[in-house]
Amino acid sequence: MFLCEQVNKKFMKNTISPSLLLEVDRLKTWFSVKRGIISKTIGYIRAVDGVSLCIKPGEILGLVGESGCGKTTLGRTITGLEKAYDGKIFFMGQNLLSLKQKEFSRIRSKIQVIFQDPMSSLNPRMNVLDIVTEGLMRFGMITASGREKHAKKLVCSVGLDENAVYRYPHEFSGGQRQRINIARAVSLKPDLIVCDEPVSALDVSVQAQIINLLMDLKDQFNLSYLFISHDLSVAGNIADTIAVMYLGKIMEKGPAASIIKDPRHPYTKALVSAIPKPGETLPQNRRIVLKGEIPSPMNPPDGCRFHTRCHEYMKICSAQEPVKTKSGQRSVWCHLYGSEIKDC
Repeated sequence: MFLCEQVNKKFMKNTISPSLLLEVDRLKTWFSVKRGIISKTIGYIRAVDGVSLCIKPGEILGLVGESGCGKTTLGRTITGLEKAYDGKIFFMGQNLLSLKQKEFSRIRSKIQVIFQDPMSSLNPRMNVLDIVTEGLMRFGMITASGREKHAKKLVCSVGLDENAVYRYPHEFSGGQRQRINIARAVSLKPDLIVCDEPVSALDVSVQAQIINLLMDLKDQFNLSYLFISHDLSVAGNIADTIAVMYLGKIMEKGPAASIIKDPRHPYTKALVSAIPKPGETLPQNRRIVLKGEIPSPMNPPDGCRFHTRCHEYMKICSAQEPVKTKSGQRSVWCHLYGSEIKDC
């Protein structure tokens, strides 16, 4: 039940360079809503609405939020699977949104993704040999004669037997399928992997194994992760930095340890209070239960996006959108804080 205790503690932070690997600047991903015979646009679903974040080489950024907050859409936009409405995405100094399709395909091998559902993300008509070497063949990184040897090396690196390359996805368990997804993602030796809730569909005991595998591969291949999760406790154990997202916007951002120890935004406080701790019974008055449903991203509330569910609501929250308050490595978007906040 308590995944945090099962995660391997030997993982060490790895900083390759102080320069940024990925920088997202005021990114917006809006989906048009059309009605009528002529498909007239009547509005937009603001899945991602002005998000800015960055990832350094060797860093793990945990993106946390409840279902529907836009975190998966953000990851898909970074990988080019969704089209951005506005903003910029800089990867290794290049603005991905300004590149043409052919130009973007040249650096696609540098950004890979691990999807949430380990079964639907694998082609049932392809065996593991074809799955893990498809990208390598596409980018001319191996020859046809070396496919089998390279595939066996890849599956062994993720904890599978080399004979697994001859089998098909339906012959594996959920955890084994996710290992195949991971092998495919690391096969091209990318710089960044977007992990879209890679353990949420797995049993708890298997989750810890997959997380430990991701940690080991990070050190082995000098990887950076954007780790998307709805579970703050999972992200807190593996991420260097955590960004908390709600209804298309970032609410709070900072080092993972300080976010868990000293949450500042009311939404983050509610998420932290929901983390179960072995042997501890949390008093009822300390557990923050959010009331109501998350508003529609097509018609978000004015002011602070969270004010309709906030237990520390003030009048200004519904009238004015909060600006970023920053101190050190901590940033928070909330009217509770003035021009400066104290570090932990």
